[in-house]
Amino acid sequence: MRLFMPILLGLVLLAGCARPPDEASIRGAIEAIARAAEAHDGKGMLEHITDDFIGNDGEFDRQQLENFLRLRLVAARGVTARAGRIDLELSGDRATARFEARVADASGRWIPGHGAVVQFVTGWRRERGVWRCNSAKWSARPPGGRGPG
Repeated sequence: MRLFMPILLGLVLLAGCARPPDEASIRGAIEAIARAAEAHDGKGMLEHITDDFIGNDGEFDRQQLENFLRLRLVAARGVTARAGRIDLELSGDRATARFEARVADASGRWIPGHGAVVQFVTGWRRERGVWRCNSAKWSARPPGGRGPG
């Protein structure tokens, strides 16, 4: 019994130090990006984006995304971003996350009207134990409006 207790304690400590499950890490990163957008923190958003990021089939690379965010977040006022249910598919060190987000800008400069519902399909890659978004496709529609198709 004396030998068993230190082993049990060691296992409990190791379990507490283990990295969060992959799904929780990706969901947490998506939520952190939304919080950073609301805080007008482009740098905080980009912390979760890989250096070789590609957006909307080549329309954006990481630098273009950074420039876009810098311009939009400076002009925006009262940004809200709420991700809905996130569907994840994991395959080793790669993952795909599909979700929609309700995004609004009180100034109407970034997102006209009462906001938009944005459909996202994002690709994720684990880099040195951290999940980062390396690709994304998105399309927006007004709230209550119908999407493409």
